[in-house]
Amino acid sequence: MASVAEFITGLTVSDLAVALFFTGLYGAMTQRNIIKTIMSVGIMDVAAITFFMTANFQEGSRSPISGTAVEQMADPVPQALMITAIVIGVSVVAMCLAMYMRVVYRYGTADWKILIRRLED
Repeated sequence: MASVAEFITGLTVSDLAVALFFTGLYGAMTQRNIIKTIMSVGIMDVAAITFFMTANFQEGSRSPISGTAVEQMADPVPQALMITAIVIGVSVVAMCLAMYMRVVYRYGTADWKILIRRLED
């Protein structure tokens, strides 16, 4: 039992972000419902952003605008890139939901297999 506790306490946020990403990937590949697929893609997006934000984290770093020494400043480029990634991720999910509404209105289903069958006919 002690080995499980040691394993859990040894996990980092980056490890959890990778696990969350693969959970979302599993959901995107196995779900038949379009909404669940869109939610899985959103989970993957959040996991990727979390991973990249924590990958270069340095304890004690400060914002570059605070007037601290250069050695203590955090790199603002990854943060700016992740803000852009958040905006793009929200836009992608919004477009997917808009396309989902159009598909359901036109074909009357939210199931991938039924939709593909109706498109082939």
